[in-house]
Amino acid sequence: MMCHQNTKHIKNILENYGVGQIDCLNKPFDPSYHEAFEVVEAEGVESDTVVAVLTEGYMYKDRILRPSVVKVSK
Repeated sequence: MMCHQNTKHIKNILENYGVGQIDCLNKPFDPSYHEAFEVVEAEGVESDTVVAVLTEGYMYKDRILRPSVVKVSK
């Protein structure tokens, strides 16, 4: 329990300084923000849409710290 509280506290501090996760699930694939790990068949989903996030990506204000590693629909 204590570990979760510390993680949440650190996340809040980072967000206050402009560090945040890249929101990418169910969004169009963008190679500027995402690194495609795998391209998969996905029914009912438009082509080139992020269908799974394997590793969260992070930004500092408008600068990419680490791209999101994702699965993309065909």
